[in-house]
Amino acid sequence: KMAAVTRGSYIFVSRLVRRTSFRCAPCCGPVVQFKLSDIGEGIMEVTVKEWYVKEGDKVSQFDSICEVQSDKASVTITSRYDGVIKKLYYDVDATALVGKPLVDIETESKEDVVETPAMAREEHTHQEIKGHKTQATPAVRRLAIENNIKLSEVVGTGKDGRILKEDIMNFLAKQTGAILPPAPVQEIQTPGPSPPSAAAPAGRPTSPSTVVKAPPPRTTPVFTGKDVTEPVKGFHKAMVKTMTAALKIPHFGYCDEVDLSRLVALRTELKPIAESRGVKLSYMPFFIKAASLGLLHFPILNASVDEDCQNITYRASHNIGLAMDTSQGLLVPNVKNVQLLSVFEIAQELNRLQALGAAGQLGTAHLSGGTFTLSNIGSIGGTYAKPVILPPEVAIGALGKIQVLPRFGAGNQVVRAHIMNVSWSADHRVIDGATMCRFSNLWREYLENPAAMVLDLK
Repeated sequence: KMAAVTRGSYIFVSRLVRRTSFRCAPCCGPVVQFKLSDIGEGIMEVTVKEWYVKEGDKVSQFDSICEVQSDKASVTITSRYDGVIKKLYYDVDATALVGKPLVDIETESKEDVVETPAMAREEHTHQEIKGHKTQATPAVRRLAIENNIKLSEVVGTGKDGRILKEDIMNFLAKQTGAILPPAPVQEIQTPGPSPPSAAAPAGRPTSPSTVVKAPPPRTTPVFTGKDVTEPVKGFHKAMVKTMTAALKIPHFGYCDEVDLSRLVALRTELKPIAESRGVKLSYMPFFIKAASLGLLHFPILNASVDEDCQNITYRASHNIGLAMDTSQGLLVPNVKNVQLLSVFEIAQELNRLQALGAAGQLGTAHLSGGTFTLSNIGSIGGTYAKPVILPPEVAIGALGKIQVLPRFGAGNQVVRAHIMNVSWSADHRVIDGATMCRFSNLWREYLENPAAMVLDLK
């Protein structure tokens, strides 16, 4: 009897298990570890700034998973699979390591799983600048992989920004990626008319040029009375590395002043024309183009040296960086191939840099590859500076604010002049003082006589 009960219980339980398994067990795909791929530039760790998913969320290919920040750029990581998020390996503000698991994804089928190395090149095509998805067919992605191109650097001309084969071919031909901008910086402004010393008489309308705008409101600082210690990370960590390396460079300093009166008049004439084309024209495109024309005569200033200063590489492209003070810290994006661009095209690139940078969307490609740098410190204030060279570059310039000052003109008459001071720093191991001086003289001549710049434009 016991045997019968046992046998009957066994049959009942066995049937129950089979019935339960048949009704409830879902058909799930394998769980894969989505690893943080190589972001480039020798970056081995990043900080997780924000998660766009949580455990249990369903994701599709190219959906944003999280935003990470290296010491050079913010990057949005997107999914390579269709499936469900099973595990997040890091908390916000935690340090994630390249090549280590970022999330676990339960894929919808085994066909979705493609085993690839943790730092495979194709994973670059799934890393995007924040807010910009890359859409492309497998054939286009394969073409990008074969040519070692990041799709995030290519401007798509297809529907909804889809990247086409022609876009890849054009990118290869030009070798200039789509430039995404850094946080906007205040352009250099010429001083306006001084406000009247006394209030305007009653009944006399006040002209717009004499209205003094109220300064922007400032946040009130809160005094806590406590010391706060926090780790150095992100862009500040990059500054520590760069400035420590820069300390090894013997800096040669040179300062001069530039009379921009003619350039101010020219820019005033061209500004409405540029605005009619949808471009804001500041003084920076002129400064950058004049520097590029000067670099053609003094290529040593567009060179780079190795760490031990045993080899000098003369750069063919003039990738001129613009040092910017942003909410994320000091960033130096660069305009690629300035030697091939007109003043208007440079202004277009700067507009794009400034417009998209407000959202903190700088990619690594836009911060790397610089060959020469200008710092627009005058947009904040000050006349002279001591700029620090960004290795492996060999020269940098800092532009002071534009001031209206008295100067002697023709016939020894005192005239109003728009004066800007410039401060140069050069690597004295490879650049002598005479070379820096001659370059500065040529750069100044182009800006003081902008009509002469037209003769050398290409």
